[in-house]
Amino acid sequence: MSNTVTDSRKYPANPDLSDDFSWREFIPFALLHVALVGIWWTGFTWQAVTLCVALYVLRVFGITGGYHRYFSHRGYKTSRGFQFVMAFLGATALQKGPLWWAAKHREHHRDSDMPADAHSPRQYGLFDAHVGWVYRKARSSPDLDLIQDFSKYPEIRWLEKNQFAPGLLLAIACFFIAGWPGVFVGFILSTVLVYHATFTVNSLNHVIGRQRYLTGDDSRNNWLLAIITMGEGWHNNHHYYPSTARNGFFWWEFDLTYYFLKALAAVGLVWDLRQPPKSILANEKAPTQKIIDKCAVYIADGFSVDRISANIRQRWEGSHRLEDLRHLAHRKWEEAEAYLSEIDLPELPSLEELKARAHRKFKVRHEALDHAIERAHEMLTHAVSRHLLESLRRQPQPA
Repeated sequence: MSNTVTDSRKYPANPDLSDDFSWREFIPFALLHVALVGIWWTGFTWQAVTLCVALYVLRVFGITGGYHRYFSHRGYKTSRGFQFVMAFLGATALQKGPLWWAAKHREHHRDSDMPADAHSPRQYGLFDAHVGWVYRKARSSPDLDLIQDFSKYPEIRWLEKNQFAPGLLLAIACFFIAGWPGVFVGFILSTVLVYHATFTVNSLNHVIGRQRYLTGDDSRNNWLLAIITMGEGWHNNHHYYPSTARNGFFWWEFDLTYYFLKALAAVGLVWDLRQPPKSILANEKAPTQKIIDKCAVYIADGFSVDRISANIRQRWEGSHRLEDLRHLAHRKWEEAEAYLSEIDLPELPSLEELKARAHRKFKVRHEALDHAIERAHEMLTHAVSRHLLESLRRQPQPA
């Protein structure tokens, strides 16, 4: 029995995959950072710096406008040819192929900040959320069934299989354009900057910022991260309504990725840019039961089922109530559960205590949060009741 309302395991167990950190696979990523010392040898040139800035913007757009808003969420439409161009551009950022990336991102939205979310700061800490999860096979292996809409294209599958080719070709092009400064400043430095800019969406954007909408997870809006990531920092907006071409819902929310998409739409390369409806902007969309349950789990998980159950047994020790429950636990489990549901269990947190915790965890004031608090109380009551009965059943059966 878990110590909390949810399963205490972090990631779903898989006998074929290890969640241990693979230092061997991490070495190339680390060496890319070490290679930055080469800049002391090459120095900076205006040509290389211009190349670095241009490649940063283009490749962040490849991730945000291509891998994310198109392949992960289908926020707009485009031709098959330009679809490949966006996939190729995203692959130059060396963040694996478009199918892997989009499948993992769809998993993230399905399980955001729950134990099955591969890169949740809540579950695994900042380092794993930022980059560590990529080097843990159990968490980096995608569910490719989630991306069948794009895996049907042979050219996208080819790119997935040859995912490092675009980056290598770009590095060679940088050498011919600006020599070794073009490689170290233009390519390597911009690659590292793109890595950590886009990685902050998984890490810092679930820790620092404001919540406008109740999403059941820790997604936040952060204006500074929105600038660095060309609009991805409006992350709470995005989790509230993912299927749109824009993350900055309002004119004052800087979203460079969306501006680029608007420019591409103006010349006919993309079209049907999906917009957030007025009901979304007005925060009128009722949270789903899944969101309410996610909030409830997060609220309830702050309390130890083991401790509450042990305290109840201690308070009831020697009473007829405990003896009656022990008897029912062995012989009439359903009656025992019904009995516990009809009485007030001591040691359980009150609704006011749960409300205080909910307001600490979620900065949004919404009537659905009250439903989540009530649901959290129900979850705790059920979990404590079962834990209490199971502990009694493990004891010798009364005569």
